[in-house]
Amino acid sequence: MRPVPRWALVPAGCAPVVLVGGWTTAAVLQGPSYDAVRQTISVLAAYGAAGFWVMSGALFALGVCHLATAWGLRAAAPAGRVTLAAGGVAALVVAFVPTPSSGGSLRHGSVAAVGFALLALWPLLAAVRGGRAVPWALRLGPALAATASMGGAALWFLVETDRHGAAGVAERLVTCLQSLWPLVVVVSCLHHQRARTARPRQPVR
Repeated sequence: MRPVPRWALVPAGCAPVVLVGGWTTAAVLQGPSYDAVRQTISVLAAYGAAGFWVMSGALFALGVCHLATAWGLRAAAPAGRVTLAAGGVAALVVAFVPTPSSGGSLRHGSVAAVGFALLALWPLLAAVRGGRAVPWALRLGPALAATASMGGAALWFLVETDRHGAAGVAERLVTCLQSLWPLVVVVSCLHHQRARTARPRQPVR
């Protein structure tokens, strides 16, 4: 299994920070007119929003982080790395295709939906066979649980959007899970590599 470089911690760790920091700062700039419970983060990145550049910049940075993490995550299955990278590209496109100030956008919504799907699928596609010889987060069980959790949260987001309920909360849950899992995988891989290096070798008889 190819080793994961330590620098992969930087983009993986920055992803949740730039995302949460972006929507927090943009919401403060938007003021009390913004309802974080019912309104999505796309509202913060819409044309004319007070925090437009902050939220758009955060989405762009998130995409770059996912691309860099996918490049460094050499221990994962190639299909998973490609899917994570594609999710990063989707985040970049979302940053460049914001919603208009008048309301929702089919283009923006379509790209965002594709991004959600890709980032929910990549944990399962990144799983590697090998039992205990494989880092914990790349084993089938944890990977399947991660994909199921993200998929369930995304389904909740769709339900809340349709009923005009707590769509903002649901979307934040989905995006938090999807931005944190790459970090979990990288930390798992680095811990696995350190444990294997520290394991004493059996004497040759």
